[in-house]
Amino acid sequence: MNVSVSASESLRGALTGLLDGLPPKQAAQAVERLIANYRGATPTDAPILRDRADVAAYAAYRMPATFEAVSAALEAFADAVPEWTPGSHVDVGGGTGAATWAVGATWAGERPVTVLDWSEPALALGREIAAAHPALRTVRWQRARIGAALGLDPTDLVTVSYVLNELPAADRAALVDAAAAAAQAVLIVEPGTPDGYARIIEARDRLVAAGFRIAAPCPHSAACPIVPGTDWCHFSARVSRSSLHRQVKGGSLPYEDEKFAYVAAARFPVAPAPSRVVRRPQIRKGQVLLDLCEAEERLERTTVTKRHGDLYKAARDADWGDAWPPVA
Repeated sequence: MNVSVSASESLRGALTGLLDGLPPKQAAQAVERLIANYRGATPTDAPILRDRADVAAYAAYRMPATFEAVSAALEAFADAVPEWTPGSHVDVGGGTGAATWAVGATWAGERPVTVLDWSEPALALGREIAAAHPALRTVRWQRARIGAALGLDPTDLVTVSYVLNELPAADRAALVDAAAAAAQAVLIVEPGTPDGYARIIEARDRLVAAGFRIAAPCPHSAACPIVPGTDWCHFSARVSRSSLHRQVKGGSLPYEDEKFAYVAAARFPVAPAPSRVVRRPQIRKGQVLLDLCEAEERLERTTVTKRHGDLYKAARDADWGDAWPPVA
């Protein structure tokens, strides 16, 4: 956890000054336009991040949130594979490299890393930001069209964060299949919306069909117990808000919550959580209500009371997305 905090602080430091010389109003307008368009149906051969000003504004606004979401997903994955460390990493559609920073925060040390993206300005800025972090100075920043024609070299880990939403269905399927063919482990992160969850379930099904075991967040590799259309599985990561965040979104809170959905899977043995807290715990007088996804392939509400002793204390400290029960 300390490594992640340090990486988060390093990333924020590296992002400081990106907007120097760009009037605040212009930066805010760029972010508002990019938020409206960047995750839409724009083809990946027509980058929305057109120049350095666009990329700088978007990176300063979005990189911390992407970093925190991917870091939370990777932490759950790492807990399920405690003896494993990736020896190489490919970040597909990585843009300015938030997922690359998150992988470095989760597993210390240097490894061959390649970031693939179609936006040359994003790759250039990612390279510039990474220069501030010694472990990322050897990362390869490579332009590539993300879609059905993408070929991936063998690697230990492939990350695909906030990318599937940009692709048509056929390209999404092809990308997941390419990741499964190339990697020993795959992490896919999408926005925590019903549509984002649906894309995660599609990817999860393809990974399982390809022989992968689900490591997180699910406690099993069977079908998701959520009835389609009734609910969706997602989680939340807290993000410190910069002045640019406050300028664009308004409000006075020093943080916001990034909602995300994810799946982490591997070709090798994994030890998923016995169950996963899939809603924010409800703390009431003398009891805590936990909504759990369980290894028995079901959703269950569990009530933990004071008579449960130490387990009650753990339940009061439990957070949305945590494994349950906690590891001793």
